[in-house]
Amino acid sequence: MELQQLGKQAKGASAFLAQANTESKNRALTAMGKALLDQTPYILEENAKDMDQAKANGTKASLLDRLLLTEKRLQEMADGLFQLAALPDPIGEVDKMWLGAEGIKIGKIRVPLGVVGIIYEARPNVTADVAGICLKTGNAVLLRGSQSALQSNKAVVSVLQNALEREHFPKAAVSLLTDCSRETASKMMKLNEYLDILIPRGGAGLIRSVVENATVPVLETGVGNCHVFVDESADFSMAEQIILNAKCQRPGVCNAIESLLVHQNIASEFLPRIGKSLTENGVEIRGDETTRSYIQNALPATEEDYLAEYNDLILAVKVVASFEEAVSHINRYGSGHSEAIITESYQNANRFTALVDAAAVYVNASTRFTDGFQFGFGAEMGISTQKLHARGPLGLSEMTTTKYIIFGEGQTRK
Repeated sequence: MELQQLGKQAKGASAFLAQANTESKNRALTAMGKALLDQTPYILEENAKDMDQAKANGTKASLLDRLLLTEKRLQEMADGLFQLAALPDPIGEVDKMWLGAEGIKIGKIRVPLGVVGIIYEARPNVTADVAGICLKTGNAVLLRGSQSALQSNKAVVSVLQNALEREHFPKAAVSLLTDCSRETASKMMKLNEYLDILIPRGGAGLIRSVVENATVPVLETGVGNCHVFVDESADFSMAEQIILNAKCQRPGVCNAIESLLVHQNIASEFLPRIGKSLTENGVEIRGDETTRSYIQNALPATEEDYLAEYNDLILAVKVVASFEEAVSHINRYGSGHSEAIITESYQNANRFTALVDAAAVYVNASTRFTDGFQFGFGAEMGISTQKLHARGPLGLSEMTTTKYIIFGEGQTRK
């Protein structure tokens, strides 16, 4: 009953949101951001309950980091909402206009999707990001988080809903499904009567389950098996700095690297250096035979290691004979998320960006930047690795669709 009721209420709220003007939406977003800051002690108290339970369940450190809220992270969540309020409103934007047959005037404009459903794991900061993007784009959102983050999500949603009501917006604009059972998630995947689109955000198992079982149209976000390729012309200091950032800053997120490729011409010099730095930062290295000859503490890598999204301080390493082998390896094992090359070769940089099949391709920068906030989108719904409708960080324009408006003066078709 909860699911059907929330779906019906969200559908009603979407009609209100579709007509809301930019000024009122921006006021609501600002109020939501301020409310998160005002209610920081309450939200952190509820998050602590989830953290205590997760620790009691033996949750690994990288996943605990995804679940954790801090004053800094709440400030970032609020800043995301403030930034969304400052961005241009895509709704009503005219993509183009032209004259069609018999002189009819045709316009293509951006409109809301309607009701967005999102099924996601841990990371309660996603709750505010999603709520903000959906509100700005005139969409209602129905959230189904994981049991592990339930208290945190309930706190964040209640704070956001109270702010919305104070700005005379329906609280059903942002709704949370508190039944986290698989059975209810399966029913949500088939809630075509109320949901216009469904976005899964989490591990490979969750995404696969939604893609395979949903009857609601799915906008697929992808897992992050990301690579750094150190080309033979690479600056070693730059490469080391980028690799450590991309692997160690937050190993539990989808834009952290899981594999490192090193050109054979620099392997003897670079691998001992990066191996020492990675080990000092607590990274377990799993490498091919050549890698293990230069990094003595490296464990043997298997085929599964090159396919894995570890979400942990583990890194698969391979020595490649050529630029072409590196690209071939990435396109075979990568998940199409984010890939990077470290090189001083202008030609290889251009070839890499052209040949690597991924949503985000980097030259001499960390993959950790694949993020809606870092891209200037204010926030994101996730990182799409598919090629239809949207690819990469899902910002405002990606959460809209289009409508054709046609004006005539009595024309009929001949």
